[in-house]
Amino acid sequence: MDYALQTRFSDPGVHAGLFDALPDDVTDIAAVVRNLLIHYRAGGIEFTGERLAEIDHRWVSAILATDQKRNGTALAVPREPVDRVVGCCRDYTLVFVSALRHKGIPARSRIGFGNYFAEGFNHDHVVAEYWNGDRWVMIDAEMDPADPRFTFDVADMPRGPFTSAAEVWLGYRAGELDGDLYGADPDPDAPLKLHGGWFIRTYVHYQLAHLNGDELLLWDNWGTMSDTLDGADVELTDRIAHLMVASDNGDETATKEVNDLYRTHPGLTFKGRSFLTSPAGGPFAWVDV
Repeated sequence: MDYALQTRFSDPGVHAGLFDALPDDVTDIAAVVRNLLIHYRAGGIEFTGERLAEIDHRWVSAILATDQKRNGTALAVPREPVDRVVGCCRDYTLVFVSALRHKGIPARSRIGFGNYFAEGFNHDHVVAEYWNGDRWVMIDAEMDPADPRFTFDVADMPRGPFTSAAEVWLGYRAGELDGDLYGADPDPDAPLKLHGGWFIRTYVHYQLAHLNGDELLLWDNWGTMSDTLDGADVELTDRIAHLMVASDNGDETATKEVNDLYRTHPGLTFKGRSFLTSPAGGPFAWVDV
């Protein structure tokens, strides 16, 4: 796909004009994005009710609409943390990607796991990549480059701090990685263990969907996704993981094959209907997107 073009998820819609005033420097754009959003778990404020439900905004147009209804000013005008739109890493990345695409810069989201949030655990995470004319540059738009916690440049990330879901899955399948060290929550006593093999597999499918322009929520579920590996088509996941890793390494044949597979395989293609398991609560149910 052409990553310089908006998808239905990244399209700012009637609010596209808000991006016209953004700076040209990508790190400055990321700073504006951090001014718009606050993480629902890591932002230091506990949100409930309608405010927590903002995490279910699938569309950049909806995120911008909520911001403008609440703040009504240019995007770079400082917002108090409590007035920012509640979201997660996927939302920081998607708004950032949307802004770059608005400027004609190819950009895409990357699904995987970061080792720079907690000692000994790899949290699920979404970062961005943009094409600088020579190479894809990985940037964590959610994180401030001036944050002293990071020993690497979050605006031009090296390999290591972030690992794609496909790479993690292949390492898990080869017995080289402990799946329980990858997920959203390391708690082994939680009612639903948000880590382990099933979780990693789900994120491989998110990675594939995002790379094909379906930049879905991290709690959308469809096709062959499952909260267990029992009966799951792990061989299919092996295949798409191998192809995505090869694609990342420049294999154009693998790129075409895995993208064609996403569009044609009934268990992979997102067809507009999701089983939503939102952290905002409420009954888990099928929704039409």
